[in-house]
Amino acid sequence: MRFIPLLAIALLCALDASASDVVVRPERVDLNSPEDSVQVLVETISGGRLVDRTRESKWSIADAAIARVDATGMVTPLANGQTQLVISLDGGDRTIPVHVGGVTQPRPLSFQEEVIPILTKARCNSGGCHGKAEGQNGFKLSVFGFDPRADHDALTKEKRGGRVSLAVPAGSLLLTKGTAMVPHGGGRKLEPAGRRYRRLRRWIAEGARFDVPGRVCTSIRVDPPQRLMGARQDQQLRVIATDSEGNNWCVTAEAEFESNNDVIATVNRRGLVVTTEVPGEAAILVRYMGQVAVSRITRPQPGVVFQRPPEHNFIDKHVWDRLTELGIPPSPLADDATFLRRAHLDTIGTLPTVTETRAFLADKAPDKRDRVVAKLLDRREYAFFWAMKWADVLRVDNAQLKPQATVAITRWLRRQMAENVPFDRFAREILTVRGNTRSETPAAVYSVMKSPEDLARSMSQLFLGVRIECAQCHHHPFEKWGQKDYFALAGFFTGVKRDGRSGGSQKITDGPGSDLKHPRSGLLVPTAGLGSAPITLEDPRDRRRALSDWMTAPENPFFARTIVNR
Repeated sequence: MRFIPLLAIALLCALDASASDVVVRPERVDLNSPEDSVQVLVETISGGRLVDRTRESKWSIADAAIARVDATGMVTPLANGQTQLVISLDGGDRTIPVHVGGVTQPRPLSFQEEVIPILTKARCNSGGCHGKAEGQNGFKLSVFGFDPRADHDALTKEKRGGRVSLAVPAGSLLLTKGTAMVPHGGGRKLEPAGRRYRRLRRWIAEGARFDVPGRVCTSIRVDPPQRLMGARQDQQLRVIATDSEGNNWCVTAEAEFESNNDVIATVNRRGLVVTTEVPGEAAILVRYMGQVAVSRITRPQPGVVFQRPPEHNFIDKHVWDRLTELGIPPSPLADDATFLRRAHLDTIGTLPTVTETRAFLADKAPDKRDRVVAKLLDRREYAFFWAMKWADVLRVDNAQLKPQATVAITRWLRRQMAENVPFDRFAREILTVRGNTRSETPAAVYSVMKSPEDLARSMSQLFLGVRIECAQCHHHPFEKWGQKDYFALAGFFTGVKRDGRSGGSQKITDGPGSDLKHPRSGLLVPTAGLGSAPITLEDPRDRRRALSDWMTAPENPFFARTIVNR
């Protein structure tokens, strides 16, 4: 059946507070190393929603010897101790506690967890600089820092170790070029004596080691995750990293920010979002250490009197809620002629006949539209039309398949559409099919997609809505998936066997299969679904069945959303 895409809705909660109420986040500042920083947000409640007042506030530290705060609400440490952060706004003061530790005797720095983020923030390892395939001026880094070991070797071993000087850290080429004290094609990337400069200098002074363990970021979240804003308003974002033990720390200064629609809202490198006069929604993409989060900025269309249409089903509620939030009035009901044309083209891919059109226009029954849709879904053309669409998605190609295989899978697709087979069963049969490619099954898919890697990226996009092909070579630039995730998913298809048969057909079967090796480390990557734990198999030939179980499970975060929006 035909699905209407569901829109993800994130409405603001009703707030029963006066406009003078001030909300400060976080409620406590903890700084645990000399280069730590914490972004503080200040918001007030106005018109039933939160409004950012961070840059309107006046900031001070009760004991200026312990910490400092700048005009944007970024707090940094000076000495171990306890003090208070004072926020002045609208004639009143708010205070939150500040704890500083690790300044006098800081823990050693982790190259992977604390140096790589600086190189990424400075865009040293981007595709336009030292991260491109051939590097830049003889210096190559891995794209987005996905290969820390290679990056460490490039910094400490290449050029006879000249990029870092353990004897004179401040004289290291990494620092003198980064601060443009010596000519640098990329210009100044570090502020002399700035926080990031001091962290790199300390790492070099500690021996420029690779093997120092650090807190490993397993996820990030952005605050606020969504915000309703007016024209020419600003909103400071803060980014919080979390490790496997649930510890949180602020990484706003190291995170990268990017707007998917600068026409509606822009964002700078410090995470300050500014809306324009143009209404709509922008997604602010936030990246840190391979993790991704999004803040959705909504700029409603002003001056719209929204008359909410009646709700005929649960989808209508979501649609009307979304249009209300955006300030977009719903389109008027299509007239009968327009409805009939659209219904035919969308459902069976053809126009209505003259006879059908005249009969429909002459029909005065109130349920005539419902009856037309029901009839269209029962027509033979519906199954043919949607089978053709799925054949395109599944890459059913005469140039790669024998005619018998093409006919067989096409007939199978038509039968699935005609019988209105549930999509979870449809997907499961494609994922687990065995048999001859000339039989009326989806087996021919495995003659088109031949390698485990090809199957992984195709099935991921098809049924999960996740494009992971970038992760075959390096960490995905806009998602959290890396090479480990890519080869973990591809491991589900390592047991697929294709035995040749007479007439050019193939018999698809399953062998034991095996985990794939990471292309850089050479270590085996346990087979697993995206973002899931490694699988446990009772029968080593059941890899594809395990994938279908994971993919179609009710708790899978990708499958249902992808199908309903396809």
